[in-house]
Amino acid sequence: MEEIFSRNVLFWGEEFQNYLKNKNIFVFGLGGVGGFALDSLARAGIENFTIIDFDTVSKSNINRQLVAQISTVGKKKTELFEKKLKDINPNIKIKTIDDFFEEEDIETVFSQKPDFIIDAIDSLKSKIKLIKYAKTNDIPIITSFGAGNRLDCTKLKLTDIKEIKSNDQFIKNVLSKLKKEEITQDLAVVWSEEKAHNEKKIKNIETIKKQNGNVVELTKYTPASTPFVPAVCGYMMGNWVILELRKNFLQHM
Repeated sequence: MEEIFSRNVLFWGEEFQNYLKNKNIFVFGLGGVGGFALDSLARAGIENFTIIDFDTVSKSNINRQLVAQISTVGKKKTELFEKKLKDINPNIKIKTIDDFFEEEDIETVFSQKPDFIIDAIDSLKSKIKLIKYAKTNDIPIITSFGAGNRLDCTKLKLTDIKEIKSNDQFIKNVLSKLKKEEITQDLAVVWSEEKAHNEKKIKNIETIKKQNGNVVELTKYTPASTPFVPAVCGYMMGNWVILELRKNFLQHM
């Protein structure tokens, strides 16, 4: 196993590499953003994950999602990532939750407290509830404010929420709802300065059956998406987690 992470160790040393093994990361959403964030953290050497996603791979995922290929269409993303991560590092322990996350699921999902949360959820309501829970319970979290409808990954920024200046309607909606929860600072966000673009508005009503038998109906517009922005956004989120863990590690040496 030492050889797998030997290049990491050349940069940050064996002590920090061993420190990473015991960290526990929750990743909500395994699409273009969350999938790349998760993959990067596994390759960094973290060995404990809880992954949450209700979806299966579709052909429209192939242009940007890590486990999406013709051979995986129709398969559960949680199962595909569990297999992929254990092929990277057999020591990884993974709790998979194949479900759509809602506020009612909090006690089940958070049976243990994570070291960090990566929020790559599409649903605005679920995103707000997750961020609120993390802030209330003093759990470090990084969130994404949308990687769809963009092409230029150099326009991505990672800032505190209070530094965001954008006219994007989705971002404004998230900021407004978080403000109502009194969350206006001390939240790491990856967001884009690029103006959103979509050649065609496609409205969808998605019906999701939860594990408890309840049905969730989501009305949304299909975003345009490119291979570049979601991946870079995910890598930025994973990178932030490692930077924060390393900062904490160095502070306690």
